[in-house]
Amino acid sequence: MSAAPVGEDVPANPLEKPGYRLEFHDEFDGSELDRDKWLPFHLPQWSSRERAAANYYLADSTLVLQITEEQQPWCPEFDDQNRCSSLQTGVFSGPPGSRIGQHRFKDACLVREQQTNTRTYTPRYGYFELRAKALDSPTNLVALWMIGYEDAPEKSGEIAIMEIMGEYVSAESSRVNYGVHPWHDPSLVDEFYEEFLAIDARRYHIYAIEWTPSRIDVYVDNHKLRTIDQSPAYPMQFMLGMYERPDAARGAVFPDPAASYPKQFVIDYFRAYQPIEGYELP
Repeated sequence: MSAAPVGEDVPANPLEKPGYRLEFHDEFDGSELDRDKWLPFHLPQWSSRERAAANYYLADSTLVLQITEEQQPWCPEFDDQNRCSSLQTGVFSGPPGSRIGQHRFKDACLVREQQTNTRTYTPRYGYFELRAKALDSPTNLVALWMIGYEDAPEKSGEIAIMEIMGEYVSAESSRVNYGVHPWHDPSLVDEFYEEFLAIDARRYHIYAIEWTPSRIDVYVDNHKLRTIDQSPAYPMQFMLGMYERPDAARGAVFPDPAASYPKQFVIDYFRAYQPIEGYELP
């Protein structure tokens, strides 16, 4: 499956999408990140905003998330030596020392820095689209995912729109992961897919979902891959990031002495749409 020959960029979609209204988007045309849209840190309640700050820049109408050789782990207390550069569209936590906070990924996690609870964009349903280039470094993962705002523990489900591990990227094919993780949401079940596609993920490709009250349709390059017949029923925020995990690639060391730094995840745009009432989609 590919909308363009392997080794070529898939063209950008038009900004306007028939049957939908554009609700939120970023084409990254400026010189500074729009802080009204993005919070430039990763789950800072388990670490701190300073430690979890994203490493990024904007150039040529793209956002470049990166990990540099000297970059420090974002949360060594709870996440070992893993490093990341990630943006999000909301943050919620309880007081220091509590277990209240979004995406409590390990039982040991406790709030280390209380956050000012913020929502920049937390939709409930819609069509969401990313055009981006991944990388082929075996210790790196790039992803666009959604998590419940989690102002109640059960509102904690996750939708992975795309996850690409560099270990599985080549000129002939790339593995794209997507699906649902319930975490603490009893209404969901784990449904996660790892699918090799005839794309070179180091080129520009388009990754999208349509999330409705009953299902999630998953798309790559405007082709539907699968329908997932379950759906979180609460507002969710976006997580857009790259991650470096030294144990991800069969014992690779940290930092990787053979790697070329900085490692980079290049994003052309992110767009979010809502269907127009009464419009019959083809």
